[in-house]
Amino acid sequence: MKNKIFGYARVSSKEQNEERQIIAFKNYGIDERDIYIDKQSGKDFDREQYNILKHILRENDILVIKSIDRLGRNYNMIIDEWKDITKNIKADIVVIDMPLLDTTKNKDLLGTFISDLILQILSYVAEQERTFIKQRQKEGISTAMNKGIKFGRPTIEKPQNFDIVVNKWKNKEIKTKEAIEQLGLKPSTFYNMVNKY
Repeated sequence: MKNKIFGYARVSSKEQNEERQIIAFKNYGIDERDIYIDKQSGKDFDREQYNILKHILRENDILVIKSIDRLGRNYNMIIDEWKDITKNIKADIVVIDMPLLDTTKNKDLLGTFISDLILQILSYVAEQERTFIKQRQKEGISTAMNKGIKFGRPTIEKPQNFDIVVNKWKNKEIKTKEAIEQLGLKPSTFYNMVNKY
């Protein structure tokens, strides 16, 4: 039976676009039905499409990814996954953006050594980048808070006539729509304030 070639794409959120990865897979000759896509973080391998793909991956099949960080962002986990796919499943991995990470070539001891070494370096770099991003976010938030910038939704002041209008509403003297209009609030804000106060 002929070996199959699969593409695995990952973006961190639903807003991000995986199109560049898919174009790279099609240029590589991968059929669209053999491309698996996850839209979630690479912090671990608890990803639906990745797990389906890994389950159907067989010996001599090829798993193609655009770059090493699309596989994941945790250094140790990437190394373990790589070994599981190449040593246990005995499938190959090709990283398009890094030709040295192509287990279909140089199957000798030196080729395997170079591939493993490059993988370790790139995995380390990917994890460091993730750590730096988190650190920069933390520093940015801290700086903004020190400047008095508030995060989250702005708090809406309780209208002065709130208690009077809500009492009329509770006593069924006025309808909900009228109460909301008198207070100048959105319906959701009105209900949230009723629950809060």
